[in-house]
Amino acid sequence: MVEALLRRNATWAEGIARTDPGLFPRLAAQQAPEFFWIGCSDSRVPANVVAGLDPGEVFVHRNVANVVHSSDLNLLSALEFAVEALGVRDIIVCGHYGCGGVRASCENAHHRLVDHWIEPIRRLSVQHAPELDALPSAEARLDRLCEINVRDGVSRVAETPIMRAAWEDGAPVRIHGLIYGIRDGLLRNLDCTIAPIPA
Repeated sequence: MVEALLRRNATWAEGIARTDPGLFPRLAAQQAPEFFWIGCSDSRVPANVVAGLDPGEVFVHRNVANVVHSSDLNLLSALEFAVEALGVRDIIVCGHYGCGGVRASCENAHHRLVDHWIEPIRRLSVQHAPELDALPSAEARLDRLCEINVRDGVSRVAETPIMRAAWEDGAPVRIHGLIYGIRDGLLRNLDCTIAPIPA
């Protein structure tokens, strides 16, 4: 399997070198992405592919169910690097419909370690129970909870000391919430952008 991956990589690299000979030298010289993407680890939702971006255009952090934990040093380190070192001005929290992590947060089964990770989503499902219970189907409730989880992630990113400091320093960084539809391949804006208040 690894040899097959290496062959596919060689074919890909040769194709890129033919169609855009300057890409790899540009990427080697500098990393200058436009976006920082916080997304789900789901293999069906690769940031570059679904957003139609080339290598070098998006700096990515992924985890199960795109959860933003205030104690996740991996996420916070990536956020700090994106904002302070790379100068990223648009942060995207992106979830997707049909997320297995969000579904697991609603189940009574034990999922071992992942239960600790998705606990914030479980709290969101309790907090928003009246809204969710009013929806007509389990699928509709799951999709809405996926959206709520993204909105919560946008708020949590905005509340970090990293973002507060960046905004105090005048950095025009915006945080957006998107959701991806696996069934149709489309990204949707959840209209929950948080931006610095102009002085």
